[in-house]
Amino acid sequence: MVLRERKPKQNPAALLPILVFLILYLGMGLIFEYRLEVEMAFYNIPIVVVFMVALLVACMQNRALKFDDKLTIMAQGVGDKNIMTMILIFLVAGVFVGVTGRSSAEAVAYFLLSVTPAWTSVAVLFVAACFVSTAMGTSVGTISLITPIAVAVSNVSGFSMALCIGSVMGGAMFGDNLSFISDTTIAACNTQGCEMRDKFRANFKIALPAAALTLVVILVQSISAGVGQIDIPEYNLLLLIPYVLVLIGGVAGLNVFVVLLVGIVAGVTIVLSTGTVDFMSLLGSMGSGASGMFETIMVTVLVSCMCALIREFGGFEALLAFIRQVFKGRVGGRLGVGLLVGAMDIATANNTVAIVMAGPIAKEISEEYGISPKESASLLDTFSCVFQGVIPYGAQMLIAVSTAGGAVSAFQIMPCLYYPYLLAAACVVYILVGAGKRR
Repeated sequence: MVLRERKPKQNPAALLPILVFLILYLGMGLIFEYRLEVEMAFYNIPIVVVFMVALLVACMQNRALKFDDKLTIMAQGVGDKNIMTMILIFLVAGVFVGVTGRSSAEAVAYFLLSVTPAWTSVAVLFVAACFVSTAMGTSVGTISLITPIAVAVSNVSGFSMALCIGSVMGGAMFGDNLSFISDTTIAACNTQGCEMRDKFRANFKIALPAAALTLVVILVQSISAGVGQIDIPEYNLLLLIPYVLVLIGGVAGLNVFVVLLVGIVAGVTIVLSTGTVDFMSLLGSMGSGASGMFETIMVTVLVSCMCALIREFGGFEALLAFIRQVFKGRVGGRLGVGLLVGAMDIATANNTVAIVMAGPIAKEISEEYGISPKESASLLDTFSCVFQGVIPYGAQMLIAVSTAGGAVSAFQIMPCLYYPYLLAAACVVYILVGAGKRR
């Protein structure tokens, strides 16, 4: 079957699969998490199975089209070059994270703590989390690695634990938003069809002011605090090299595969030569890193299939018609992209899934409102990180509270999430002041 080169008629009913997914996933998550008090409920729900149900609903629509033709439409959606590139980058990025591991992240934090005054410890935690998450490309991984250090800093220094952990979470979202190997960056760039370097430059103009203001707020709060001495364990600065190479290569605009392969080779060489891990353990870590991306890859495949059917059945046209009525002009189009991915994130509690779901629709909005690919990718990634960084049932918050041993609650941490709040403000200022300027 060859798809007709035409715009399908508006059909709001074609959006039903998305509604089915949101009701099932969000509904079960809220019931299990807050009614039945199941720990990490949102991340125990098999999201792949829920997406399969939603895809089944999409396949049952439009009875006039044969099932074989629907399979052809789904195959064309999955076979898109950007989707295949995204899947391969996910796998290689997973291997890199598996190679670098816990010791490298801890080395960053301990090095910064050792060369700065004790009263700046919370600010150092924020900066360390920014660096580690940008290099590793994972906010959840950064939080799980740096939060134990934040707890230790709070216990010996007198700083509020909520402030310490909130600073780590803010730094983790900074890197999740900007990293060249973050799954959110990969998804945003590939769904919008832009280079990572271009998205980084557009994104940096929003994220840097928010990070700088966050640092000022934290330092102002820290000045009057009575801080005890912090003991620094031994660390190996050589473990920072793979991170630095990845950051330099990404900023320089090298191909992301080349950057990641250089980081992997450097990481393997260093951890084996320093005896950090043995060869068999390293192989296991590399495999675990790659397999940790499998669920994200399957979600990408299923969402691509579902969105291909929704587009063919006229769902995107109906959604665009609604957006045209509600959002007007350059500012409205950009705000529409941000709120779209924000709504998806609130419903899924996963910013990567939110971007993958919203990406194809955002691409249509961008073409309609004259938004450049790098700008739409930046808005998708940034708004998703804003919402993901503050929702109390997101993986980032749940991991932080769990790692702290329950010594602090999500609602105690939320007032200290300065970076996500300031990032949201920076987004609004960017849209109001900078919308439509040539970039």
